[in-house]
Amino acid sequence: MYAVIRAGGKQYRVAPGDVLRLETQAGNKDGKVEFGDVLAVSASAGEIVRPESGALVTGQLLGDDRAKKILVFHYKRKKQYKKIAGHRQPFSSVRITEIAFNGQKFAAPELPKKEAKAKKQTAATEVPKAEAKAAKPAAKKAVAKKSTAKKAVPKKK
Repeated sequence: MYAVIRAGGKQYRVAPGDVLRLETQAGNKDGKVEFGDVLAVSASAGEIVRPESGALVTGQLLGDDRAKKILVFHYKRKKQYKKIAGHRQPFSSVRITEIAFNGQKFAAPELPKKEAKAKKQTAATEVPKAEAKAAKPAAKKAVAKKSTAKKAVPKKK
């Protein structure tokens, strides 16, 4: 199941659960984004349908970021003209959660919640480490290097 949507002047083929990098999107307070401009929908393999006006693709806004830097270099030969500038294009990451058309809904599976790892007990682990450090033998002393005598260089006449 997939759909073709138009967003930010470009067309994207999306399926439930896909994560897209789109032009910067303004989402609702809850982070939901809706794409009403659905160009085509495929409910099963080998079947593409142009949906009616009620088709809707819903996504969840994951965050905003900027792409890698692109260097823009202007140069005119024989004129001593060089100019360099950088550009980072902003984008929004959107996870497609649902595709709905003609009374049918195709939803993405829910992501599992990440559980916080339990912190280790620091008081119990520090005591054995301190005892282990005390039990180690003393470190070896560094031996001083012997300096070599410099040879006499004959003077030039």
